[in-house]
Amino acid sequence: MNFFYVLNGKLLKQGLVVVIAAFFTAWFLYLENYIHVPAFSGKDGPKAVYKGEKDIALTFNIGWGDEKAEPILEVLKEHNINAATFFLAGSWAERHPNLVEKIVKEGYEIGILGYNYEDYLELDESKIRKDLSRAQEAFKKLNVKDIKLVRAPTGHFDQKTLKVADRLGYTVVHWSVDSKDWTNPGVEAIVDNVSKAKKGDIVLLHASDSAKQTSEALPPIINEIKSKGLKLVSVSEMIANANADTKEIK
Repeated sequence: MNFFYVLNGKLLKQGLVVVIAAFFTAWFLYLENYIHVPAFSGKDGPKAVYKGEKDIALTFNIGWGDEKAEPILEVLKEHNINAATFFLAGSWAERHPNLVEKIVKEGYEIGILGYNYEDYLELDESKIRKDLSRAQEAFKKLNVKDIKLVRAPTGHFDQKTLKVADRLGYTVVHWSVDSKDWTNPGVEAIVDNVSKAKKGDIVLLHASDSAKQTSEALPPIINEIKSKGLKLVSVSEMIANANADTKEIK
């Protein structure tokens, strides 16, 4: 007995379309979940990351002083905060190797805050490269490896900074919420400034000696974030495995 299977051409085409669509959907989801797309890339040139898609990242700039960093590390430890990002000036790191070692030992992420405290808007590309390269060398000597993030020392940058950082393999990180703790406006004011933070925000804080109220403001800040059901992560964790919002600099 012979059996004949007759395929309807129209149904076959519809089936193929469904299969192909399902394949590309699955592939897209795979890429979205497992492949990091650098936030600074794009046909219009490198961009600065200032916000992610989920969670919250606390970032601390340190450019000088040796009194305020340790109390902040103690507060983070007391509240079981295992993820934060510290942007360190290379010159500060050289002067305070023990504090750098402690930050690394506690498992926090380190980014580069240049070497000297200079406004990158006032420097040409060669001087920006020299400053970042000098910082890079300082951290190598301190055995701090795999640094991927850079923040402009004064927070001011343009395409020059972005291009140089990109060529050196760094992502420039800005922020979406400014605590203004360096102005020492009072603990309540700092907490109020950070209370505006929501999903995906990168928060700017300082652990330099000029920021005298940050360690005191940190516990209520942490409690506020936890009350919102948000997780504290490092900047790298925030921007990995997801597309990050970017801020284009003209």
